Amino acid sequence: MASTILIRSTALWLLVVPALATTAGTTSIDELKWLAGCWATDNAETGTGEQWMQPAGGSMNGMARVVRSGQESSFEFMRITESDDGGLVFTAMPSGQSAADFTLIDIGPHKVVFENANHDFPQRVIYLLEDNNRLIGRIEGVIDGDQRSIDFPMTRIACDLPFRQD
Repeated sequence: MASTILIRSTALWLLVVPALATTAGTTSIDELKWLAGCWATDNAETGTGEQWMQPAGGSMNGMARVVRSGQESSFEFMRITESDDGGLVFTAMPSGQSAADFTLIDIGPHKVVFENANHDFPQRVIYLLEDNNRLIGRIEGVIDGDQRSIDFPMTRIACDLPFRQD
C-alpha cells in the first residue's frame, strides 16, 4: 500500500476506499443537512476551516479557507446540487482554479462519497460525520501511480466565532 502523504488542501481528504456501487434512486440534498454549519480544522491555525449553508433550493453552498502564518494560503468554493438524474453533484472551485464536478457514488445517514475518475487529484471527495461535533473530510486518488489519501478532521464551532478549536 502506498504511503500516505500529507498535503494540506482546503476542505477535502483522501483515503483508499474500495470501489463503491452507484447510488440508485433519487437523493435529496436534504439528506446532507448534517453537513451544514461551521467547522474548524483540527491542529490548524485559527481561521482554517469550512462553512456549509443549510440545504435550500436543491443545493448547499460551502467555502473553505486555509490560514498559514496569519495569511490566507488557499481557499475553495464548493457546491452540492441535485442533478437531473436524481443524484447529487459536488462541485469544487479551489483557489481560483477551474471547477471540477464529482458525482455521488455512496450516501448514508452520516456519510457521503463523490467521485470523478477522470480528475487529476483527487478522484474522490468524502465527508463523514463521526458524531454531531466531529467531521472528517477526506480526499483520495492516484498520484504517480500510487494511491494517496489526506484526512481533514474538523470540529463543529459556532458560526459567529473565528474558525478555531478553543
